[in-house]
Amino acid sequence: MLLTGCDAAQPSTPAPTTYELPPRQVRPDETALKVAPAKNGDTEFDLIGLAAGLPSITGSHTEFPAKGQFVRLRLVVTNTGTSSVLFDTKRQLLVDDQGAAHPPEEQAMLIKRQPGQFDLGHGVRVEFDLYWDIPKDRKPVTLRAFGGPTITDMKNLTGTDIKL
Repeated sequence: MLLTGCDAAQPSTPAPTTYELPPRQVRPDETALKVAPAKNGDTEFDLIGLAAGLPSITGSHTEFPAKGQFVRLRLVVTNTGTSSVLFDTKRQLLVDDQGAAHPPEEQAMLIKRQPGQFDLGHGVRVEFDLYWDIPKDRKPVTLRAFGGPTITDMKNLTGTDIKL
């Protein structure tokens, strides 16, 4: 009997339709978030971890105290469009329980060596932390996310609010 490489009697296994990423441990001071991904323009935001009430942060050369409390948000951004997007971490605002919008704390971002502005290429996915310093008596409730300019929205003036 002659067997061929295309034997129809052999069962075939369909290729997976999703990536199988291994689970990772949540950091000790962090809460894992179960928030549906949200889009702003061609950028998809997936919020995966939150830590609030941090009195200080430590980098390779310094400990930096918060004026109020540090809030750290772990997120994944993915470019779902056909061209690159100029992504700016400084535009991402944390809205607190009293409605105030806070920009990221630049020193904390530098100390923790998190990205600033970067080119998010077609299909590229980047995971990083954002840090804010908000008053001690406030609670973080929303990320006002800005994905960056696109071909159809060159100014990207309207953010997308994502409840934490």
